Amino acid sequence: MRRFLLHVLPGGFHRIRHYGLLANSNRRDNLALARQLLQVAPSSPQTPAADGLDSPRPTFVCAHCGHAMVVLQVFLRDCSIRAPPAP
Repeated sequence: MRRFLLHVLPGGFHRIRHYGLLANSNRRDNLALARQLLQVAPSSPQTPAADGLDSPRPTFVCAHCGHAMVVLQVFLRDCSIRAPPAP
């Protein structure tokens, strides 16, 4: 029990890993400022594949037929998946 409670923070405290130079809220601005101060060229967007296709390849491909799969619904981290109510 003592080992578990070492990881519990008192009320009102936040974990430090959510803050800093690469925190999600400021990541884009901070990286742009760092590149400017270091006089480094901005990163270029990824180039398309060399197979001659202009459209990007689909992320999800069916293993059976090879066609692109369509995402119908995305579950957010906060949403819990529930079972239907019992009859």
